[in-house]
Amino acid sequence: MKALIKYEPGVGNVELREVAEPACGDNQVKIEVSFCGVCGTDLHVYEDTFRNFPPVILGHEFSGRVVQVGRLVRNIQPDDHATVLPATAVTCGSCSFCRMGYFMLCPDRRGMGHGVNGAFAKYAVVRSDQVYKIPAGLSLAEAALCEPFASAVQAVLQVTNVRLGDVALVSGPGPIGLLCLKILLAEGIKTIVTGTGEDAMRLEKAKMLGVDTVVNLTEQELATVVAEETKGAGVDVAFECAGAEASAANCLRALKPLGQYTQVGIFGRKIFLDFDQVFYKQLRVVGSVGYTTSTWDRLLKILEQKVVSLDDLITHRMPLERWQDAFKLCERKQAIKVLLSPS
Repeated sequence: MKALIKYEPGVGNVELREVAEPACGDNQVKIEVSFCGVCGTDLHVYEDTFRNFPPVILGHEFSGRVVQVGRLVRNIQPDDHATVLPATAVTCGSCSFCRMGYFMLCPDRRGMGHGVNGAFAKYAVVRSDQVYKIPAGLSLAEAALCEPFASAVQAVLQVTNVRLGDVALVSGPGPIGLLCLKILLAEGIKTIVTGTGEDAMRLEKAKMLGVDTVVNLTEQELATVVAEETKGAGVDVAFECAGAEASAANCLRALKPLGQYTQVGIFGRKIFLDFDQVFYKQLRVVGSVGYTTSTWDRLLKILEQKVVSLDDLITHRMPLERWQDAFKLCERKQAIKVLLSPS
């Protein structure tokens, strides 16, 4: 089968290659991949700014049809439509973080698409505990967004204390930022979304989703808008979703004293910030990396109840052979979510 592989360390070193079809073990599930989304992490792996272990098949946001189950598998059947929790491909299972359910912090963890083989391929094989049957009525295309949606669910609903009456700032209208926005809007939270001139298409999508205020930083001063929208107080919570130094600085400046800052984006490099603002404003600063299994239980309930839809964030569907075009669209911010499908 053809697969998109990071074949050796360094910038780039990614190409479509012929590889052996994976075999299904006793406690594993083999999935025929329908869609796999291009994620910012894939771009970081391409640029070698995110830890990876080549040779490795890229891609981790995926859905598909179950084509084979191992003899010990009971919870999944052939022909089930499923999505996959990819981050637990390798964990030790015994450290304090694994025992508490915070597998993302396991020192031995490796996720699909960078640590072990991912899903930019025709087939993927995973453990049965990683597989989730998708709710009735949810398309396989939408199901491919469950993994990034999980990151947004954790950031907004589990890590951050955001309440009705608050004003939230989402800095960076990429896929994760817009998924956070969808949850905030579903919760009834007044939200400001900010981006640069390069984000024009994505800022327009935020307007279409019903955001209260959109700020194009190329044309507007964020401080002025925040003062107007909060009567000079500052925002209550800020979600940094761009992974950019200027974005983080804007969030710290926009927050009111005793406000909350949640880091959702990946910088991929060292940055410099006026961190004394955390001290003088007595801010609560947290990071939100990935998700837990409880996050996945919650996101499936949200999707089953149709509280949040995901399909309107899919802007492009392409064959796997066009992966370079897909990566460029994401790098240039000309897409929101691009899905690749094997031929």
